[in-house]
Amino acid sequence: MLTIGVDVGGTSVRAGVVDGFGTVHDTASAPTPRSVAALEAALAGVITELTGRHRVDAVGLALAGFITPDRRTVRFAPHLSWRDAPVAERISTRIGMPVVLEHDANAAALAERHFGAAAGASTVVFLALGTGIGSALLLDGELFRGAFGVAPELGHLRVVPDGRPCACGKTGCWERYCSGTALATTAVELLARDPNRSPVLHRLLRDQGRVTGRLVAAAARDGDPVACAAMDELARWLGEGLALVADTFDPEVVVIGGGVSMSAPLFLDEAREHYASRITGAGRRPLARIRTAQLGEAAAVVGAGQLAREAAQP
Repeated sequence: MLTIGVDVGGTSVRAGVVDGFGTVHDTASAPTPRSVAALEAALAGVITELTGRHRVDAVGLALAGFITPDRRTVRFAPHLSWRDAPVAERISTRIGMPVVLEHDANAAALAERHFGAAAGASTVVFLALGTGIGSALLLDGELFRGAFGVAPELGHLRVVPDGRPCACGKTGCWERYCSGTALATTAVELLARDPNRSPVLHRLLRDQGRVTGRLVAAAARDGDPVACAAMDELARWLGEGLALVADTFDPEVVVIGGGVSMSAPLFLDEAREHYASRITGAGRRPLARIRTAQLGEAAAVVGAGQLAREAAQP
């Protein structure tokens, strides 16, 4: 059975034809429109493009947002236009096939569980470190969505009382200290204390008005002292948060994905060490395997395709 998985992002819609082994056979993409009508037309367009070349049985849509437990309605998606919208029914009517919805982190976690870094594991935590932290939890190999379909929001665990303000309205959230955005924020704070410590980042900040996590990671690879210090801070907070997560869920495997995971050699070993020292019962209990994601940007597409396959099978 071939299915289509679609990663509905804030800037682009990426679709792929996926088989039961997690292989993507064909792709189509389009920019993400702002209005609901244009967005749903764009989705129908990329799906129709692929169904014109392949016989497909079902479609899965993966997106960042709150989705009802029946996976039919988008309650809220911060970077998309839908609000309490019956998206699965609308798209299904347009394309004439079953459609299922899923949070993008859930879809990526499922893909890594079936075909990637968490293959065969029973209890899995997936963390997508990007602009913020997307997260997913599998218990006994099944996605855990919570009573209302919004679990788990691990990025908004408060790790620093009265810490950095977060877009969610709280302060001190984990993603404000452990994400691509947080990496840049930490570097800028360190620069403010001693601008001469990093002429490269100081010049970027002066000339461009901003420093991104990607630029900080690149500078850290070159040995820049401020960038390396910021990366050390990210590693410490990753380990700190992982200890909280492990104390709560006791996972067998933690998979680190998202754009920041591309820089894992710069921080993951230190994060593992900090996690191992901070977990309750340190030295007297098994530790989770902490691995980087294997499927990269295709994970949400593959996972959405797998969910569509499961939903379509009797």
